[in-house]
Amino acid sequence: MPETASVQGKIEPAAAHPAPSIAVSTRALWREFGDRPVLRDVALEVQRGETLAVLGPNGAGKTTLLRILATLLRPTAGEVRVLDCSLPGEAWRARGRIGYVGHQALLYRDLTSAENLRFQARLHGLAGDAGERIAELLDRVRMSRRADDLVRNLSAGMVQRLAICRAVLHEPELLLLDEPGSHLDPEAAALVEPLIGSGPERTRVLVTHDVGSALAEAERVLALRAGGTVAYEGPTSGLSAGDARAIYGGDP
Repeated sequence: MPETASVQGKIEPAAAHPAPSIAVSTRALWREFGDRPVLRDVALEVQRGETLAVLGPNGAGKTTLLRILATLLRPTAGEVRVLDCSLPGEAWRARGRIGYVGHQALLYRDLTSAENLRFQARLHGLAGDAGERIAELLDRVRMSRRADDLVRNLSAGMVQRLAICRAVLHEPELLLLDEPGSHLDPEAAALVEPLIGSGPERTRVLVTHDVGSALAEAERVLALRAGGTVAYEGPTSGLSAGDARAIYGGDP
């Protein structure tokens, strides 16, 4: 079984909806676990085609935010809109238009690499040419020779490459990326970059500890302090690398 529970039922295909100008927005977003706030009054906005870099120390709520945007967690309070869909009520409309790479690969360990991607293709209602798309992706990340290997027998880096293939298989309108370079050596990172890197037609929310890279490739930044409070939200030009590193260090 995959490492977290998957949502049952067929995912609505991506092509059925017009493109909104604002891809992602939140207002007064809170998320609590028990009586412990993890996100507090988070407001953000991402235009279509932009990259938002989410920065902050461990415990700042970065992963929680991405899981809410990916429809995997419900907010405790506040407004969340993704691809012109209100979450969680319209999650079923947004889910098939999102690609998500998280800390867990969301792959079946007892299926092969190709079987996992074929299963995802069926979930997304892809047409009969999915085999060509799967073969292309495996080739691009140099996993063709491991197509028939069980996921349980792959290295951590191979699993990450396969998870990225899973996330982009259906050519999503929005990519949510939580440390996508984890377990990847420089060669593997270069292989996946064309699939998940920034581009004029690609909308992304990127969680990363690489401050320099984030500020270089993102149009907007959301910086969170420990405890989920917003330290900065706005254009990258408004936050220096030194300020961002101070936030990572827990400085006010």
